[in-house]
Amino acid sequence: MSKSANKPLKILIACGGTGGHLFPGIAVAECLRARGHDALLLISEKKVDSEASAKYTHLKFERVQAVAKPPTLSPRMLPFLWKLWHAANHSKKLIRSFGADAVLGMGGFTSLPPVYAGSKLGLKTFIHDSNARPGRSNVLTSRFCTQVFIGMEPAKAFFPDRETVLTGTPVRPEIHNLPSREEAAERFGLDPAKRTILVTGGSQGAQRLNELCAEAAAKLPEEIQVLHIAGAKDYPRVAEISASRPNCKVLGFCDQMPSAYALADLVVARSGASSLTEISLAGIPSILVPYPFAADDHQTRNAEVFANAGAAELIQQRDLTPEKLVSLTSSILNDLQTRERMAQAARALAVPDAADRVCAAIEATLAP
Repeated sequence: MSKSANKPLKILIACGGTGGHLFPGIAVAECLRARGHDALLLISEKKVDSEASAKYTHLKFERVQAVAKPPTLSPRMLPFLWKLWHAANHSKKLIRSFGADAVLGMGGFTSLPPVYAGSKLGLKTFIHDSNARPGRSNVLTSRFCTQVFIGMEPAKAFFPDRETVLTGTPVRPEIHNLPSREEAAERFGLDPAKRTILVTGGSQGAQRLNELCAEAAAKLPEEIQVLHIAGAKDYPRVAEISASRPNCKVLGFCDQMPSAYALADLVVARSGASSLTEISLAGIPSILVPYPFAADDHQTRNAEVFANAGAAELIQQRDLTPEKLVSLTSSILNDLQTRERMAQAARALAVPDAADRVCAAIEATLAP
C-alpha cells in the first residue's frame, strides 16, 4: 500500500494529548510538507490541543478520542478496551478517507488506536518516544510498529524486539529562528538589559514548582527579572503571589515561546523531553525540577541526561525551597563562565535536524 519514495506520500500523525506530543508532531508535518508530502494530524479533544493547534491553520487536523489506559487489574479496563475498539475503528475510517501510506504516533495513548489501526490495514507504522525512559504506552504501541524512533539513546534498551532509529525529538520550526533579545523583551514588556529567568512548568503538574518560583522571585535582586509561564489554571494564584515583584511578568499561556527563549539567560523548568529539546536548541542553561509523579519517574531520567552533560542543574522538588532556588539561580546568573559552559553543553545535546531524520526514515522504509 506504499508509494514510491519519489512520489508524494500521505502520512497520518497521531500527536494529541499534551504539548510534548503535539508540537513534535507539528514539526514532522511541517517537514513532510517541505519535502513535498502531505500530513493529517490526529489530536485529542482536550483544550490544550485546540489552543496549541489554532495558529497552524495551514495544517490539517482531525480529533479523536484520547484513551488513557488504567491499571491492568482495574475495573476500568473493560470500558478502556471498549473505547479503544471504537477509537481504532474511527482511526481506520480516517486512514482510509485520507488515503494514508503510513501512520506515525508521537507518543501517549492517543497514538495507540491509530497505529494499531494502521498495522491492521497493512500499512507501515511508526512510534516516536522522546524520553530517556519510554512510556509504557509507547512500549505497548511499539508491538504494532515497523520502526521505533527515539529522542535519547538510553531509550533504545526498552525496545529490544524492534528496530530503533535515533532521530532526536522534532521541534516546531519557529524554535529554530529566535527573534532578537530586544524584540523579545518588547513583546513581554521587559528590559532587554536585565538578566532574565524563564520559568515554565510544562503542560501539567506545575503547581508546587510555580509556588516555589513565585516565592523565590520576591527574594531576587532588582537587576534580575522573571518571565513566569504559570499555566491557565494556576495563573491567578501565581499572579497574586508575584504582585509585589515589579520585574516579574506572569503569563497564563504563552504562544510566543521563541521570544521567551530569546530573552532567557536561565530556564527553570520541569524536564519533559519536548521542553528539554527546545532548551537545548536555544542553548540555554537550566535548573531542572522533575515532576515527582511522572510515570516511571521518566522526567528524572531525562534531567539526568542534561545534568550529566553539564547542561543543567538537577534538583528534586522535595529538596527545593525558595531560598535554595534563589541561591542556585544567582550562582549561575552571576558567573558568566558557568553560564557559557552550560549553554555550550546544552547546544551539544541538540539534534537540529530531528524532523528531517524522522521524515527520511519514513521515506526510506516506504521506498520500493
